[in-house]
This record gives sequence, C-alpha cells and structure tokens, in this order.
Amino acid sequence: MLRHILLIRLKPGVTTAQVDAFARAIESVPFPGRHNVIVGRDIGARPGNMDLAVSNDFPDEAAFRAWGEDPEHVRVRSELLAPIAERIERCLFLV
Repeated sequence: MLRHILLIRLKPGVTTAQVDAFARAIESVPFPGRHNVIVGRDIGARPGNMDLAVSNDFPDEAAFRAWGEDPEHVRVRSELLAPIAERIERCLFLV
C-alpha cells in the first residue's frame, strides 16, 4: 500500500470557511481504492510548520496515478486548493 501526504502552506488571509470547503470536497471525492482519507490543520506546536495536511492511502501506484487524473479530484484541486495554497509539499511512500 502507498500513502500520499500533502502538506500545504496557506496564503495570508485564507478563511476557515475556505479551508473547510476544500477539506469537505477532497474528503468526499469518490474514488475506488482510495482509503484512510484524513485532512487536518496544524495544531501550532512548532513555528514554521505547514498549515494543513492531507493523507490518502492507495493500493498501488496505478491507483495513485489514476487519482491524479480523476476529473473531480482535478476540479477540487484547481477550484478549491489552488486559490488557498501558497506552497505545497508532497511525499508518496510505502506502508
């Protein structure tokens, strides 16, 4: 199984409503094989941390690559994530 972690630095002025809209949308995108979807805000324990994290599990690389091209996922990224993200870091690893 593969785990994909997305770490997001939010742009200044992003509202809680914008973050919540993105979180609800990305969590609800139906996609076969995607499991353990978790979205969470940083608790602020260390200065300089990223603001938001998204974690998804996939059975294999083919499923992960298909997720990257899924039309609803692409829409959520472009319409709800791109306007609020200043910086995005990614990691894909075996679990």
